[in-house]
Amino acid sequence: MFASKMGFPRDENLIKESEEKLGKVLDIYEERLPKNKYLAGDFFSLADLSHLPFTQYLVGQMGKEYMRTSRKHVSAWWDINSRPSWQKVLQLYAPPF
Repeated sequence: MFASKMGFPRDENLIKESEEKLGKVLDIYEERLPKNKYLAGDFFSLADLSHLPFTQYLVGQMGKEYMRTSRKHVSAWWDINSRPSWQKVLQLYAPPF
């Protein structure tokens, strides 16, 4: 994901393999999120917070939004992206790439 941005050649096989691994993790989230509003329970926690930067990059700059939108409960969970505090962070810090 970052290799080409840093001047290294892209490894398409590694990218595909990594997307598949991430998809499996998101499938687990998809199974668990109907039982809880957030990743660690019914409260927003560090588990959710730690996902914000990378997920923002993944669905934004990388254009991989389908990884979220193809999963109903993950997509609903991603509403954390609209939290005012996160929106303020996005305004203060421009993406690095």
